[in-house]
Amino acid sequence: MKFIVTTAIIFIHSLANAQKVPKAVFVIVDGIPADVIEKIATPSLDSIAAKGGYTRAHVGGEKGGYSQTPTISAVGYNSLLTGTWVNKHNVWDNDIAAPDYHYATIFRLFSEQYPDKKTAIFSSWEDNRTKLAGDGMAATGNLRISYRYDGLELDTVKFPHDPLKEYMHRIDLAVVDTACATIRTFAPDLSWVYLEYTDDMGHMYGDHEKFYDAVRMIDAQMSALWAAIQYREQNFNEDWVIYITTDHGRTAESGKGHGGQSDRERSTWIVTDDDSLNQVFRSGNAGIVDIMPSLASHLNVNIPHDKLEEIDGVRLNGPVSAYAPTSTYSNGRISLGWTVADKKGRVRIRITTTNNFKQGGKDEYRLMKTVPVKDGRATIDVTRMPSTFYKIVMEFPLNTLNRWVDNRATAN
Repeated sequence: MKFIVTTAIIFIHSLANAQKVPKAVFVIVDGIPADVIEKIATPSLDSIAAKGGYTRAHVGGEKGGYSQTPTISAVGYNSLLTGTWVNKHNVWDNDIAAPDYHYATIFRLFSEQYPDKKTAIFSSWEDNRTKLAGDGMAATGNLRISYRYDGLELDTVKFPHDPLKEYMHRIDLAVVDTACATIRTFAPDLSWVYLEYTDDMGHMYGDHEKFYDAVRMIDAQMSALWAAIQYREQNFNEDWVIYITTDHGRTAESGKGHGGQSDRERSTWIVTDDDSLNQVFRSGNAGIVDIMPSLASHLNVNIPHDKLEEIDGVRLNGPVSAYAPTSTYSNGRISLGWTVADKKGRVRIRITTTNNFKQGGKDEYRLMKTVPVKDGRATIDVTRMPSTFYKIVMEFPLNTLNRWVDNRATAN
């Protein structure tokens, strides 16, 4: 009996050790369109992708639709942080005038569920922490970022500004060095690294060797970050994932601008070491909003139901039932569509005509229909609930999708 008990204790101890602690890092390298990242040799990104994958992706929401989103830096950052497009998170430009904090960031969701775990932001731009993440704000539940290294763009003594923006390269180096040292020593559970220099070179030179050199510099910096992550995995009982992306592309004419809805301005990419990538990632049309639920999945964050109903992104890792939802309205009927990833089960379709969530309220949804997931479509009769606005939630066995039908502008 003593042998059996001892063996059981050893088994339980081994099982506990096998449960590695999940950790996540996401990186935004500013303003690199997909065609450039594919054109330039990036051995560090390639080595990371070899463990997971590389895919083309997009920003900008639904072109011409209710979620169309400017291809501007802070707008893209917040789409990643919240998993929503601009019609929800309300950051329309780099002024970050009035973010809607009812759409919680990954930092807030993670910290609320795991208050004892650590977060970090390493950034050349202080607003990323203070305005977007909302560090210390009552509106974000007094969120506190555990480790912070930012505001260097304001330090003109240590980083004197020069017209060629070389100071931004030095800032990026300092940001990466600090991120690497912090990860190696303290291993924050969720970290954001933001680097700006590539966008500066894009604005100054466009499609030019100076811009390409900046991309090569970023790749070298990713090598150092990747080495820090590998160090942790090799020496500690930790399971790390890294997602690297960009916030927008560039104009086709010269590569110097961005902000519009041209294909190149919308064209981005994602590199990750995640080894559980799914059909959404492999589709070649992932969105920047898909990264947030992917991080949440890896970190075992259970997103509250009312917030899950609002997230536009679909996780890129693990099984999902469906993705790429569509909706059209005609003569009192809403036609819905989705791309099927797993045919099993049924989808519950619920509809409301209010958007109280945006002001911190609650929306009362009505169950309209359940249909087989494999159908890939459904038609909902809404003649008995006439409105110029509908929010639709589709509850699949493995994930949730949402759509709006918004005819308010045309009704006026």
